Amino acid sequence: MTTAYFFHDDGLKHVNPPGHPEQVARLLAVREALKDKDLDRREAPLGSDDEILRCHPQRYLDRLEKASPAEGWVTLDEDTSMSAGTLRAAKLAVGGSVAAVDLVLSGGARNAFVGCRPPGHHAETETPMGFCLFGNAAIAAKRALDHHGLGRVAVVDFDVHHGNGTQDLLWDEERCLFVSSHQMPLYPGTGAPEETGEYDTVLNVPLEPGTGSRVMRQVYEGTVFPALARFRPELLILSAGFDAHADDPLANLNWTTGDFRWLTGQLCDIADRFCGGRVVSTLEGGYDLDALGDAVAAHVDVLRERGA
Repeated sequence: MTTAYFFHDDGLKHVNPPGHPEQVARLLAVREALKDKDLDRREAPLGSDDEILRCHPQRYLDRLEKASPAEGWVTLDEDTSMSAGTLRAAKLAVGGSVAAVDLVLSGGARNAFVGCRPPGHHAETETPMGFCLFGNAAIAAKRALDHHGLGRVAVVDFDVHHGNGTQDLLWDEERCLFVSSHQMPLYPGTGAPEETGEYDTVLNVPLEPGTGSRVMRQVYEGTVFPALARFRPELLILSAGFDAHADDPLANLNWTTGDFRWLTGQLCDIADRFCGGRVVSTLEGGYDLDALGDAVAAHVDVLRERGA
């Protein structure tokens, strides 16, 4: 058994305006980084409306369908645009995340990486923002809870930006622990420790600009890992953003590729202890192409080692 890797060529058809950091080249960098690795390669299916509706209302989906352009771009907010291929790509990112959950929970793979775009962790219930349309990780968690009947799912978001969308979508879901480490201050301005969710199942861990390996590891060892152990999840979902890397142009944390390797291994330890090793990782940010490729390769290498 090896790590499953979900992708789809139509992710390349989500084209942002020139100069936008969430560019087609990100997906090409991920694919290049993984091209020679032994992975169970699977084409991501199209996410159904029913899956999207686990987290977003029909009127939101209708609004995006109506806004989808035949050519050029439609601007949803100052950071988020749609081209002709965007909505299909976003539904494929949902479908890949859902299919990964189904495969891992059925025993077809011990873990999975979903290398699709656009990312999802900024998409709120009825608000596309921060390059995101649908809450991929939150939808995957709801699939595990509502379709597969799990009682406890944890989502860990280590993207440099706070996962405000995932937090919004899971705010009142007592069966899911949402953990986000993120630079603060930074976009989108949310993620204070006082934001704990309706059932105290949201854990925000802000990191000061300039935070590097030593402090990051101390925070995870002292705060995040104990919280996960107390929660005892049956599935671990990772919002895998790699923009905390020191080379990333959109933020100011100083993580190294080795930090992503270490963190992935530690989270796999948690999964081994409580989840039978079951991990689903979904791609979020990462905007320096070389750093993104290196960090994704390190992340997936650990998943492969642990999934064998």
